[in-house]
Amino acid sequence: MPRRPGSHAAETNRRMREAALRLFARHGYAAVSMRRIAAEVGVQAGALYSHTPDKQTLLFSLMQDHMHELLAARAALPPVRGAEARLEQFARFHIRFHLARPEAVFISYMELRNLEPENFRVIEGLRRDYETALETILRDGAAEGVFSVPDAKIAALGLIAMLNGVNTWYREGGRLTLEEVEAIYRDMARKAVAV
Repeated sequence: MPRRPGSHAAETNRRMREAALRLFARHGYAAVSMRRIAAEVGVQAGALYSHTPDKQTLLFSLMQDHMHELLAARAALPPVRGAEARLEQFARFHIRFHLARPEAVFISYMELRNLEPENFRVIEGLRRDYETALETILRDGAAEGVFSVPDAKIAALGLIAMLNGVNTWYREGGRLTLEEVEAIYRDMARKAVAV
């Protein structure tokens, strides 16, 4: 069967992004050259420049795509009523979404420092959108009388940091199932903001 026009380019682009994600997560952005990414993909370094103008653009694109995917997946969740149910939904969603993407999550937090200022502002804005969703849940819970949060922003950042911790230690097939871990973290999140 003949190859569709552009199919080779699309495959190279996909492989470049996967290799960059893997290498940035394993070795750090600063230690990875475009030449190294090309070697991982199995092409000449010059071939990558038809897919991205430079390494900074590639890093930014990976981080921006991750944030867009995160925000879209969260927006697609079914609506639930009540701040407690919304907090549980947020906690479970956050854990599952991030466990499926450990390299993207690692890069999203550890490589922020390597973004150029304009790129940093864009990613920071997308992160703020996600954090604001949790802040809103916490403020609504305070208004409903079920949460006590002197500062919703600090509480949201603290809860997200706690939820992110699951990525560092959870392993499928371990002592607890993912559902059990989610239930424990849901309870810890509730207790952290309980009245």
